Amino acid sequence: MCRKIRGVMGSQLVTIVLIAVLAAPSVIAGTTIEWWQFWTDPGIKPTIESMVAEFEQAYPDIDIKLSDLTWADGHAKIVLALASGTGPDVLELGSDWIAQFAAAGHLADITDHVAAQQDGFQGWGMATYADRIYAKPWILGTRVLFCNRGLLTRAGFDTDFAPITWEDLLNAAVKVTALGDDIYGWGSNTAEKHRLYKKFLPFFWSAGGQLFTDDGKYCVLASDRGIAALHFYKQLHDSCGFVSNQRGIEDAFLDGKIGMTISGDWLLKRIEIEKRPIDFFTTLIPGIEFTGRSFLGGEFLAVNAASKKTDAALKFIDFITLAKSQVAFCKANRSANPASVEAQQDPYFKTNPNLQIFIKQIFSANHPPVNPEWVNMETAIEEAVEQALFGSRLVATSLHEAEKKIMKLMQE
Repeated sequence: MCRKIRGVMGSQLVTIVLIAVLAAPSVIAGTTIEWWQFWTDPGIKPTIESMVAEFEQAYPDIDIKLSDLTWADGHAKIVLALASGTGPDVLELGSDWIAQFAAAGHLADITDHVAAQQDGFQGWGMATYADRIYAKPWILGTRVLFCNRGLLTRAGFDTDFAPITWEDLLNAAVKVTALGDDIYGWGSNTAEKHRLYKKFLPFFWSAGGQLFTDDGKYCVLASDRGIAALHFYKQLHDSCGFVSNQRGIEDAFLDGKIGMTISGDWLLKRIEIEKRPIDFFTTLIPGIEFTGRSFLGGEFLAVNAASKKTDAALKFIDFITLAKSQVAFCKANRSANPASVEAQQDPYFKTNPNLQIFIKQIFSANHPPVNPEWVNMETAIEEAVEQALFGSRLVATSLHEAEKKIMKLMQE
């Protein structure tokens, strides 16, 4: 009798345990979220892993599978994965990719989820397609003017001089170039893909140029303002420019051969890591009468529309974009532009005048249109600038041809 009773009790115990397991599968079995991201540098990867570990500790029922991409082929891998209906739950996307994937139905619409968060972040415009939001801003990126104080002083400028207008910029570039001895006033980009148009557009926007009419129906790249902007950019290039790819320009700047150039926060990182003894300062992009506009891009986090774990994916994205997480990331990567407004108030940024310039520049920066065809439009603009600088076409002709190409893309 006792054996029978024990047998019944044992089976009941097994049944109870099974019921408990089925009642709480997220705790026992767990939910795994896969994240594809691009930060593989040994200086930043441990911070990424630390943030993942911290999230998993805060949410013990969610595991994160971290997968690395490279900028060389990451976009192609994402395209293939999303087109096949697979891919990760969470993706890191460059700002100019969002429209492409949103238009194809590959990204989850997170408009309602982030409705109450919008005042706390910058960059939402780049994540908005057809009036819906498909990604959350993480780390933004803009460009400012880097100046060699030593060369400007040698050229006769006061120690507190900073170019504010185009006239200031050209005058300073000419005078620095006149110093001779392999010295140039301006660092000018060669025909480097995905770079050249980002150097021209700040001048275009600073001149008041628009890529499209207000109703979005027509491209107006070749307006009088657009033509004036490219004429000025070409004047800097022709008369004062050290011409090279971005890395070559930055090498020459750090070697004290260039007076001024436009660059991103990665140049601050190089100066610090390489302990370069250069007397430099950063300032806002010059404009026609006042300070001008810069180029705005960034890294965003999006949810795969095919994911079955949207709620968990959004919890992870919200955690990674917390102010404290962004500050930790920026400190490790020496980045200047967290998307979080709260993070921008951290002493790490407030006490560094160069980082402050980058944060201020965000407020005077434009982003390209959120358009699925932007990559092709970008190519048309890049080719126009290349033809004006290195080819035989007139400035106006180059821009008109690009305008026609873009109008054709809009009509297809």
